[in-house]
Amino acid sequence: MNRFSLLARFLTFRKELATLWQAFVSSETPVHLKALMLLVPAYLLSPIDLIPDVIPVLGWVDDFIVVPLLVSWIVRMLPHKAPVYQRAADGAKVIDGTYRRH
Repeated sequence: MNRFSLLARFLTFRKELATLWQAFVSSETPVHLKALMLLVPAYLLSPIDLIPDVIPVLGWVDDFIVVPLLVSWIVRMLPHKAPVYQRAADGAKVIDGTYRRH
């Protein structure tokens, strides 16, 4: 695998974690999604894994694959903010630049 794609995936993972934390502390996030967010640290701390951590390297590789997949899946399920439209001086619609796109 390319070194740059690993770095890009790591940076994306960091942004997704920040998004999850902001969504977790937000009051607008549904309770069922907050419960799913607690699944990520529970999986890391749980002694039950797909591949047990007793196996020297494979147990850790399992965590490095499953946790980012869980985080990406939950971030995709988060509700998006509705775009905020403003009117310019000439009457044209202007979209607020803080709207999160996928």
